[in-house]
Amino acid sequence: MPNRPYTYYDLTISICSKCLRKVEAKIIFENENVYMVKTCMQHGREKVLISTDIEYYKLCRNFIKPSEMPYRWNTPIKYGCPYDCGLCPDHEQHSCLSLLEITERCNLKCPICYAESSPNKGTFRSLEHIQFMLNSIVENEKEPDIIQISGGEPTIHPKFFEILDMVKATPTKHIMVNTNGLRIANDKEFAKKLASYKPGFEIYLQFDSFEKETLEELRGVDLRDIRKKAIDHLNEFNISTTLVVTLKKGLNDSEVGRIIQYGLQQKCVRGVTFQPIQSAGRLEEFNPETDRLTLSEVRQMIIDQSSGVFGEKDMVPVPCHPDSLAMGYAFKQNGKVTPLTGMIDKNILLEGERNTIVFEHDENIRNMIFKLFSLNHSPQSSAMTLKDLLCCLPKITLPGKIGYDNVFRVIIMQFQDALNFDVRSVKKSCVHIAHPDGRIIPFDTYNLFYRDEKEEELKKIREEVVLQR
Repeated sequence: MPNRPYTYYDLTISICSKCLRKVEAKIIFENENVYMVKTCMQHGREKVLISTDIEYYKLCRNFIKPSEMPYRWNTPIKYGCPYDCGLCPDHEQHSCLSLLEITERCNLKCPICYAESSPNKGTFRSLEHIQFMLNSIVENEKEPDIIQISGGEPTIHPKFFEILDMVKATPTKHIMVNTNGLRIANDKEFAKKLASYKPGFEIYLQFDSFEKETLEELRGVDLRDIRKKAIDHLNEFNISTTLVVTLKKGLNDSEVGRIIQYGLQQKCVRGVTFQPIQSAGRLEEFNPETDRLTLSEVRQMIIDQSSGVFGEKDMVPVPCHPDSLAMGYAFKQNGKVTPLTGMIDKNILLEGERNTIVFEHDENIRNMIFKLFSLNHSPQSSAMTLKDLLCCLPKITLPGKIGYDNVFRVIIMQFQDALNFDVRSVKKSCVHIAHPDGRIIPFDTYNLFYRDEKEEELKKIREEVVLQR
């Protein structure tokens, strides 16, 4: 009997990348890659590469844990995922990170921007409106793990510090500011004032490349001096910082290791987040057929380019959303970097079992890990500490003299778009945006269906759903 040239692995629901209507999608293994194959009755067949590592793709299915729910739902189940956001009762993860967008305006017009921000777009949201959105986040989460103040460029909001005070007044565990760094670089007093919000405060700093041409392609301007000045100020005041790298295939993916090594040398940097471009928003000079990167490709780049800091066992799926998030943790002290993730039994991520550490290492490393993760010399408390730490972003205060300064993490955060969209996976999305009307919506679906005028098209899709019943 003739065989198909692939192995059929699974079936899911996706969307047509042209009309955004739901379609069935096969997951197949072919030529050592994982593809999604889907057919829209109007726009035809699409075959999308979703992973270059079959074994890692299958491993992600084992990194799951019971879903953590928000304390309230914002919308009913009416049209089916992804048309009910949100959060609707069919979603399977609370907000690990909630974005609070305080303006659509920006002091750059980047050729790549999921929000299509620019100096001429939108307004600054009022304090009253921001408080309303903030209240929605808190009502959903009670004690939000992380609120990220975003935009546009949030630091140009004329009421920026008042907004920061508003967020600080909530029971939020960790606050981030998502910024391109221009104001931090150009206004040292601004940076100094940011330092007054420590601890539990972090800068999420755009940091895409060391190369002039690459920055001009991604950001429209050479930002090398701006990045240096911003890092100098953040180092001076030791403000916890995550470097955020927007990755485009063939453009800056060869710099992955260099950026990790640079981050390890900076006093203020707690880690690097790599985000392959989501095919949404403004995308100049971007061809989704040739310029996309999968999570597995980025993961392999980290392994190959990080000079041994993160190996095959150190970059693991994040249980809250394993298809879209991978992480590696290291401990840094006195110039020495020790990878941690590969030493930890994955059961700690899933169930908090007592055999939390794989003791295959020398006594000094074992003692260091025990001190790092034991709050009161109890295996159970050690387990809970690890469960909190090994999430997509920080959630704990470390004990004794070991502080957040000693932790270095690398995250891959791949947001789904119309090409690789998988309803099964998106239900586990844990990075959410507060909609201006108070809904809390997954980042993946927000940029496809719920940002600005896109909701008008969604209304048409919803009408079709009703007519088809």
